[in-house]
Amino acid sequence: MSKQVQELLEAYDETQYSLRPQTLKEFIGQETIKERLHIHINAAKQRKQALEHILLVGPPGLGKTTLAKIISNEMGGGFKSAVGPTMERLDLATILTNLEAGDILFVDEIHRMKGYVQESMYPAMEDYKIDLPVGQGPSADIITVPLSRFTLVGATTREGLLSGPFQNRFGIRIHLGYYTDDEIQIAINQYSNRLQPPVEIEEKAERELACRSRGTMRIAKNLLLNVRDYATVKSTGVITHAVAQEALEFFSIDELGLDKGDRDYLSTLIEKFSGRAGLKSLAVAVSEDERTIEEVIEPYLLKIGFLSLTPTGRVAADPAYAHLGFPSPQDAQPTFF
Repeated sequence: MSKQVQELLEAYDETQYSLRPQTLKEFIGQETIKERLHIHINAAKQRKQALEHILLVGPPGLGKTTLAKIISNEMGGGFKSAVGPTMERLDLATILTNLEAGDILFVDEIHRMKGYVQESMYPAMEDYKIDLPVGQGPSADIITVPLSRFTLVGATTREGLLSGPFQNRFGIRIHLGYYTDDEIQIAINQYSNRLQPPVEIEEKAERELACRSRGTMRIAKNLLLNVRDYATVKSTGVITHAVAQEALEFFSIDELGLDKGDRDYLSTLIEKFSGRAGLKSLAVAVSEDERTIEEVIEPYLLKIGFLSLTPTGRVAADPAYAHLGFPSPQDAQPTFF
């Protein structure tokens, strides 16, 4: 995939940061989740206690980082962030001992945190203390350092990779789902007005972008920025429906939001592997990282029914054949009487 979709997911700049909602009220979609968080946050504030630790689960680009910052804003505490795979015990100890009461510690890709680092979090999450070695070698002493009552907010695309004991220490688990086209269209309208300078965009163009955003807010933001640039250079700067269609075709985003990388993935699965292949074989064939395939490409293909995961590998579904113009595998089977 889609290097292009990956770039859309990972492209951050100050303009995009300014588009982030700052409160639950501003956050579009995920209504049940917002109501749950509203209850947890207000209950904690009434008790004057820190929130329970929160695990945010869902595919990339659905707003896990944004929700973590909103939680911090709503609670009125500080916000510290880290990335799971880069954390070591010393880093963790430094971060934890510098947290103040009510602070939010956000750890992205928490499923990639090393096992021994996860284990170091157990006493910190349960008892708000951490054991630190003093000295080196077998004779080193261990001192227990008390911690302020903080809230750990972890974000993961793959909850199953977290150890059971670590998962169980999160009192609140939130599973984010894809957004509807209506929700994304509302967001695109708001984003276009918040940009500096604001972008004039037709309602039909908003809908076109929404329908090709893969149910993902982050991709919607980036598509809007890309189409804005196209409209600035190739047209009058106004994003009409026609300009939006031209721009999306130029960026190789089809009517379902699939780009060339997605189509190459599906074509390879169908043509080279007769519609069924293992992850490793597919990754080699499309020259893509396995983790990118699992976390970025496949979730959306599964959502729209183009792909299924079976014990024998990835299987292309009939809609994928039809979308790419391949004959259905049933049609290719000989008929016996």
